[in-house]
Amino acid sequence: MNNLFTMKDLSTEEIHEILHTAESFAKGENWTPAKQTFAVNLFFEPSTRTKTSFEIAERKLGIDVIPFETGSSSILKGETLEDTLKTLESIGVDLAVIRHKQDAYYESLAGKFQMKIVNGGDGCGQHPTQSLLDLLTIKQEFGKFEGLKVTIVGDLSHSRVARSNTEALTALGAEVFYSGPAEWFVGDAGNAENYVDIDEAIEFSDVLMLLRIQHERHDTMMDLSAEQYHERYGLTPKREERMKPGSIIMHPGPVNRGVEIADSLVESGKSRIFKQMENGVYARMAVLRNILDK
Repeated sequence: MNNLFTMKDLSTEEIHEILHTAESFAKGENWTPAKQTFAVNLFFEPSTRTKTSFEIAERKLGIDVIPFETGSSSILKGETLEDTLKTLESIGVDLAVIRHKQDAYYESLAGKFQMKIVNGGDGCGQHPTQSLLDLLTIKQEFGKFEGLKVTIVGDLSHSRVARSNTEALTALGAEVFYSGPAEWFVGDAGNAENYVDIDEAIEFSDVLMLLRIQHERHDTMMDLSAEQYHERYGLTPKREERMKPGSIIMHPGPVNRGVEIADSLVESGKSRIFKQMENGVYARMAVLRNILDK
């Protein structure tokens, strides 16, 4: 694997290999690149979890992280992303992690660089390392993917998390369902077998994966207040009481408490939200090792 742009870049065998490596890192295994390695993190959208998680992962692996602030780079002067990467490669950068608001920005970059490139999230497109940390969390909980029922709830049409997880979970043998506002379902919700009402989903789902409402990507919003959304589509305490025994709650963050999920449930016994964040470091360490150890 020279680059990681989407989950389709990984075979099921490679996914299992990365998860195995991530579990080893979680248990304290150490690894460093054979030679000095320089990395840069180019985030053109706000990020707390992903950006910081990559920086921690890089430093744990002994990678030298080169500071790069997109808000003060030559891109503001009109330089293209491709030329920025060519500049960074020319001065010795070995690895770039990129988050960009443009869907599939990486398509214009493929095959043009010796440096490794990891997609840290593109618009409404893909978020492969988020998917991998989610998979790691699910594997730790259930030890398998085959036969699990996973329901993704919320802002489906704008979610790169939903797209990446759908591809990976389906390939690994899980059943993926969707819930939330029908207007945000990609396709004909009324005739889709995998679109279910939230009150139905909570009773059969092994994993309930809630999504943030992405206000920044909406041209128009439904005429619902936060309280109304929570009551119709959110995970309320009453709904949580009817969840399947042994099931878990997940959310990629940032969490809008009292909207997608009740405040009291964010750190409840079923919640694995902060475990996901912890696993983000191990999953990203595993991706970086996979890419660099070639």
